[in-house]
Parts: sequence; C-alpha cells; structure tokens
Amino acid sequence: MSSDQMITGAAAVPIAIRDHGGAGRPLLLLHGAGGNLLHWERLAPLLTGAFRVLAVDLRGHGRSGDGPWTWKAVLDDLDAVVAGLAAADPVVAGHSLGGMLAGMWARRHPSCPAAISLDGHRAAATHPSHYAGLAPERLERDLAALNAAFTAQAEMMAQPMTGEQAAAYLHGQRAFAAAQGLDADAWEEAARRGLSERDGHTWLRPGPEVTRALRELPEFADALPVFGEVTAPFLIVTATRNLPVPPELSALMDAFRAGLRRDLTALAATRPNIEIHELDASHGMLAERPDAIARLITRYA
Repeated sequence: MSSDQMITGAAAVPIAIRDHGGAGRPLLLLHGAGGNLLHWERLAPLLTGAFRVLAVDLRGHGRSGDGPWTWKAVLDDLDAVVAGLAAADPVVAGHSLGGMLAGMWARRHPSCPAAISLDGHRAAATHPSHYAGLAPERLERDLAALNAAFTAQAEMMAQPMTGEQAAAYLHGQRAFAAAQGLDADAWEEAARRGLSERDGHTWLRPGPEVTRALRELPEFADALPVFGEVTAPFLIVTATRNLPVPPELSALMDAFRAGLRRDLTALAATRPNIEIHELDASHGMLAERPDAIARLITRYA
C-alpha cells in the first residue's frame, strides 16, 4: 500500500498526499467535503495503467493541516502539491466538493488537459430557482427542513465525542457500508482518517470553521457559473439516483436533480468544451461504480 507524503501548502498548511504511481500524465484526485484521500482507494488502482495517480487530503480533512477555507487558499495548496511532486499539467478529477474544485482548477489553469467533476456542482440546499417541478409552498417547506437538518448535523460535528461515541460512530459507518454492499473494512478505515484526537476527545473533520465557510460560499451553493468560465475540456458526471433520504424529502431531491439536468443541458449547449454524462449511481458513485468511473476518466482524459 502507498504511504502518505506531506507537502507544504499555502500559509504553511501541511497537505497529505498519496502517490499511487502509474504510467502516463499526472492525475490529481480531489475528495468531497468530509472525505479524504482513502475514498479513492478502490478507484486509484484502476487508473494507474494510464496515469500517475495522486490523491490529496484537502486542508482541514484527513491528515492535512488546518487553515482558513477559501477557494484561493485551497487552489494554492494544490499548486504547491503539483510543484512539489513535479506533476505539471495534471488531469484533475474530483468528487462532490472536489468536483467543484476541479472546475476551479481548470478555470485557473486554462492549459489543463482535462477536468472531471463527479457529481460536484451544487450543494443539495441551494437557491430555490435551482429546483424544478415542485410547487412553491412545498419547495419552501422542504428546503427549510433540509437546511435545519444540515444545521443540526453541523452542530453535532462541532462537538467532541467520547470514546464510546466514537466507537458507536464507527460501528454506524460499518453498518452503512454493509447495507450499501460496500467493503466495511475499507469504509471504516476512511472514516477513522476523518477523526482527530485532541484534549482527550475525538473530533470529526472538517471542523466547524470549514463547514461554516463552505455553507456561506456562493460557489458551493452553485458552481455552474464557475463551470461556464472553464475553457479546458470538462466532463461533468451526474448521478441519476438519490442517496437515501427521509421519505418526506425525496420529492425535493427529485426536483434538485431535475433542475440540475435542466441547467447543465443549457450550459453544455453554450460551452462546446463541456460534456455531460449521467451515471446510474447515487452521489456515492465512487464506492458504487469505480469500474465505470475509471472507464470514463480514461476515455475522456
């Protein structure tokens, strides 16, 4: 198994990376919010035949250091990683938040050979105009419920866990993986990487500062305006199925997907460098469809 390396990012924030090796041009893999580089472990070996595969822990995640979350700071971190590993002009692929960053990287670096966003485009709680097919009264009610759920989740993540609570959390992660037909051991290992020990307690990463910053950034709520400024080849892969949600929010998530399909179709019609691909998967596509995603990345890049 590959081991971590540390690169000094922006403002001296240490950034953890894992170099999986491989032939071909560099491929930089960026995880989603709350994730870490271990979420690429199933996919990375499928790509080393065509790329030198590099996975990163974004600042505030995994084994990387903490620092203020701004798009510029994170992109500066990635520039430092690319320079430190002599991995010039990488293909950049990201999942969720990482997909948004892939688009931002390609906007910053117009010579980027290809960027791939894997279901990284909008937060689920976005502007009401981004949903389609739901009555205004129902939309307002469901959005309020979704925002309340996210606020409660953020407050929970900001609290320390006892040893028993941490064990229960990891048990729950294993149960989720088993229910989804995933490798429970690998899923738990990634979950453990998202924990930190401090003052005799266990804390979830990212901390409340990063979570709060993301929720306040307009590009996190909707990255499509950024995508419209990308000139490099850009593949946007979207999920066709929703993650499990309470039944009362399923209509909202259907409306989210319908609005995204509408707006991406309009975007691609004006930007010939953008290709849209719908994948039969949920937002958890990295774990669900690694073979299909590896084929998409290899074909496109």
